[in-house]
Amino acid sequence: MKKAFNRRVLLRGLGGAVVAAPFLSSVAEREAKAQGMTASSPKRLFVYFTHYGCLTDKWFPKLSHGALTKADYMGMQTLAPMAPYADKLLMVRGIRAMNEWGFEGNYGQKNDPHTQVVGTYFTCHPVTPNNPGASGASNPGKFDCKPTGRSLDHIAAEQVNPKGQAPLLLQIGGVQGSDSNTMSVISWDQPQRIFPGQGSPMPVFSQLTGLFQAGQPMNMDTYKVARGKSVIDCVRSDLKRLQGVNMSGSDKKLLQDWVDLLHYNSSGGAVAAMCSMDNATKLNLTSDTVKAASATGAGGDIEKTTNVMMDLAVLTALCDNNRIIFMKHPGNYTFKNLSLTMESHSISHRIGNAGQGGACVANALDMIWTIDKYYAKSFAYLVGRIDMFPDGDGKTMLDNSAAIWFQEMSDGNSHNLNNMPILQAGSMGGYFKTGWAINVDGGKADMSPGHSSEDCKNGQSPFNSLDSVGTPADVASKPINKYYCNLLNGLGVKAGDDGWPVKGGTKAVTKFGKYDDTLLFRDNRTADAIIKNPGEYTELLAT
Repeated sequence: MKKAFNRRVLLRGLGGAVVAAPFLSSVAEREAKAQGMTASSPKRLFVYFTHYGCLTDKWFPKLSHGALTKADYMGMQTLAPMAPYADKLLMVRGIRAMNEWGFEGNYGQKNDPHTQVVGTYFTCHPVTPNNPGASGASNPGKFDCKPTGRSLDHIAAEQVNPKGQAPLLLQIGGVQGSDSNTMSVISWDQPQRIFPGQGSPMPVFSQLTGLFQAGQPMNMDTYKVARGKSVIDCVRSDLKRLQGVNMSGSDKKLLQDWVDLLHYNSSGGAVAAMCSMDNATKLNLTSDTVKAASATGAGGDIEKTTNVMMDLAVLTALCDNNRIIFMKHPGNYTFKNLSLTMESHSISHRIGNAGQGGACVANALDMIWTIDKYYAKSFAYLVGRIDMFPDGDGKTMLDNSAAIWFQEMSDGNSHNLNNMPILQAGSMGGYFKTGWAINVDGGKADMSPGHSSEDCKNGQSPFNSLDSVGTPADVASKPINKYYCNLLNGLGVKAGDDGWPVKGGTKAVTKFGKYDDTLLFRDNRTADAIIKNPGEYTELLAT
């Protein structure tokens, strides 16, 4: 007599979920639909970060809530290069980043206008040591304070990367393997520990070219070995035993279909076919171009380096070598490619140095705008490259990703963190609504774009009244933490029962960081974590 198929054996034999899924197909289908996932389309997050804010009234469109067309972007003075992608863009309005610096420390800690801000930006944690009023490099807390929590890139990468590996951080114009300047550090793999990333294109290119052979797609077995063991490899003995169990033909087919799907996901499937020298060539990535871009530190052209770094980010995603890719431009940089002779930080303060208030240098606002437009062109380049490649179901890689331009602050002189300029491209597989500006601060369609261009009236930048050239503090002040919850949930990151993201969690992410109210950074830097407004911004979702 044939032994009946025992589904309890099935569940016990392969760790439960791996093989149980075919027999719970309706549940699996609902989950996949909720996550916007397909077998061939991993979700990816590209972040482009720039320093010192922008001329906000030249950056934001007039409409702060509603559909934005190509014509709307063409009419915008800074973001015109984004017009071709209007239907794939989401402009997130009404956001405040955490831990804002001010003369009186009204909205956060009072260490440094940049150190505490970038340390908190992707962590939403306070920095330590805290030394209000520190004014010199020798004063603890001024330039050496570090956040008490990890940053978004590492929290996401450990759950969504193929092997849980660290995210890819590309330091455009940086130095390979080092970034000790806490005024510009955005990535923290552990509390108070800097993640240096890569400052040179060559090591990244060399690693990627080891995944494919010139002129042909990666052999699937070789690709699997290069990226590590698949899920199937990890449970091969249990799988073999289960396949020997006497079961119905339909159950056998379900089991085999699921095994095939796991092989497809684990060893790359269509992704492996995209990891080729042909696609590297399409991205103009050759040994010569990468070598030339690597010379930036010795006086090369940062624009070439920017393009090569962005192309490497795209090739990394095509090879599924990393799904969390952050890249940033340097702070305190002199953009000689833009015919500028003053470094960017001093330009952002209008007066030619890091002070606040005084006589504006000639053409200060024009120089800021020149940098803004360069950043916009660079982001458009990145978005266009991501959108070049098909990614299944008639979509492109951009459709299944989110590429986001974040800026350190809103106006670079007032240093305000409300009314943050944030532009997202891609819906992350249909998770986000696109083609719109969405004001999460009440849906007001005529929100203030700030008053950046009103600085330097009569040749002077005002003393002690910088809010007059930024944005009033009560405008656009919804916490950035909730947007981070959106991004993590869209990627498929899970949380524990308490809502904070954690490896091995099963719940949706509803909390991120330590505080989501900038005033808490000022008053309760040692208090327990307080998230006043948990959850994500549902108005940003596609449905």
